Amino acid sequence: MKDVSSRNAVVLLSGGLDSSTVLAIARAEGYRPYALSVAYGQRHDAELAAAARVARALGAVEHRVARVDLGVFGGSALTDEAIAVPETPTEGIPVTYVPARNTVLLSVALAWAEVLGARDLFIGVNAVDYSGYPDCRPEFIAAFEALANVATKAGVEGARFRVHAPLMHLSKAEIIRRGLELGVDYALTVSCYQADEEGRACGRCDACRLRAQGFAAAGVPDPTRYR
Repeated sequence: MKDVSSRNAVVLLSGGLDSSTVLAIARAEGYRPYALSVAYGQRHDAELAAAARVARALGAVEHRVARVDLGVFGGSALTDEAIAVPETPTEGIPVTYVPARNTVLLSVALAWAEVLGARDLFIGVNAVDYSGYPDCRPEFIAAFEALANVATKAGVEGARFRVHAPLMHLSKAEIIRRGLELGVDYALTVSCYQADEEGRACGRCDACRLRAQGFAAAGVPDPTRYR
């Protein structure tokens, strides 16, 4: 009898456009997706509420929210209210970069994966339409995968962890088209860095600009609710 856990996968689900598409991709590839959101001290909870909606709509086996408060350190416009979210394009790595965020998120996902007997982690990082974050690059994903295989009991006992980043080389428009093919309802998602309590977007931050440009380039209506 085949071990069902061999098809288990942990999918990091922020509630935004990219991670929701990744959840749909994991399911379409035959994995049993366990959706994991992380409350890391971000400015609003709207994206966590969106993640719960998306997990239900896309048939996640389970959805959990882990809490790791990076806000105690600050250092980012997404975790420190004293730092304004930029509303115009900036050069270099922007202040919306959260120090070590994806390293922490993947580490939490790895812990759950080991408990589930899963060997596959999915994350929605992208190196095309992205904001210059160092933890959204191919070399980071490769390095974390190598780490996973030497830092865990399962890894040193012969299991092979894989970190999947299926959006890495896609444009935002390509991501949207792929998600629509797989039945993603983007009206359920929240991408804005400073959404209000109802999940309505500001329309001015970097995340909003990239999202709007993606829908325009894809030639499909933008379902985003703006305040």
